[in-house]
Amino acid sequence: MLNAEILAIGSELLTPHRTDTNSLWLTERLNSVGIAVKLKTVVGDDEARMEESLRDALRRSDIIISTGGLGPTEDDITRKVFARVTGCTLTMDYDVLAEIRQRITSRGYEMTPNNERQALIPRGAMVLPNPNGTAPGIRMEQDGKLIVLLPGPPRENQPMFDDYVMPLLEKRSRGIRIATRVLKAAGIGESQLDDKIAPIYKQYSNPTTTILFTEAGVEIHLTATAESTARAEELVEELADLLEEKLENYVYSTRGESLEEVIGQRLLLRRYTIATAESCTGGLIAQRITEVPGASEYFVGSVVSYTNEMKTRLLGVEAELIEEHGAVSGIVAEAMAQGIKERTGATIGVSVTGLAGPGGGTDAVPVGTVYIGLADDVGVSNKRLVLPGDRYLIRWRASTIALEMVRRRYLL
Repeated sequence: MLNAEILAIGSELLTPHRTDTNSLWLTERLNSVGIAVKLKTVVGDDEARMEESLRDALRRSDIIISTGGLGPTEDDITRKVFARVTGCTLTMDYDVLAEIRQRITSRGYEMTPNNERQALIPRGAMVLPNPNGTAPGIRMEQDGKLIVLLPGPPRENQPMFDDYVMPLLEKRSRGIRIATRVLKAAGIGESQLDDKIAPIYKQYSNPTTTILFTEAGVEIHLTATAESTARAEELVEELADLLEEKLENYVYSTRGESLEEVIGQRLLLRRYTIATAESCTGGLIAQRITEVPGASEYFVGSVVSYTNEMKTRLLGVEAELIEEHGAVSGIVAEAMAQGIKERTGATIGVSVTGLAGPGGGTDAVPVGTVYIGLADDVGVSNKRLVLPGDRYLIRWRASTIALEMVRRRYLL
């Protein structure tokens, strides 16, 4: 089975302001033809670091794909470094130069001398046309290893990869195919989940199993390889069925759907509607629900009642109730849920009130204390939680548990 390595090049990718999304897309495409991505490296515009990363990649991987650093500026050094490491001379490709000049001048811009750098191609390499930008891609070989240099912008590198790289990879993959499956669970911790299913998945070397904690629950990633897509799918399906049976109702998705998507589908089927009243989550539950297309069919609305005054004015929570029990309490959560249900006419009212921190906690009500209320035509209830983590995680975990409570109470 061939293995690949991705080098994401650009100092901007080492800052908090830019994320490497190219590697995710490339990994999916490589996996689709049976090529496993063993390593991803983000390297800045530093010649020494880039050269070191490339030499390491050539030593251990069959396929090396880089993104970025093919532009016209001084810090675009990818061509130079790759040519030096592979022992190839950079030469001017005048056909490429003419294409770059035509593209720039056709837009009414003047071509500057630094644009000529983009027409420097390692001798013996293949040029990958770029109809969506000025920087061409490059494909080359080194001791039987395939090296592909792609521009950074996804709108440029994705069509280029599919048109000029994927056909070659399909031939080289020797018919090996990969199938994946993601099972998502909520209402159970990572260690508890692993304890339940480890005796099952440890019996399998193919598929492989990876368990991941996420802000929205726990995910089980299964990956199978086989001589055909159909056989790989059979292998991954077999293990997925066993794990789902063992975990029972903890599993809410077997095809990668989000919790809010699953809830939306069930609400539609039952013709239920839902509304939320949120304090510490600040509208996060409503945001997650409405990220699903078509949510207007079942989501009625939301009130973010962050202050006690807003809980009273907008939801009808009695001020005396808050004074006696505190805003972070089960009885106030129930009143909030009942209030949003009555004011919107929804089938289900959901509320959250709590302390997300970092300050404001007491011995009686520590940071992370959250109450979730549910109201319907049958009655009202609440659940108390003390959630670990920082402010971000507490809010996200609270929103996930609230959605999971809706799924379990009304939609299983």
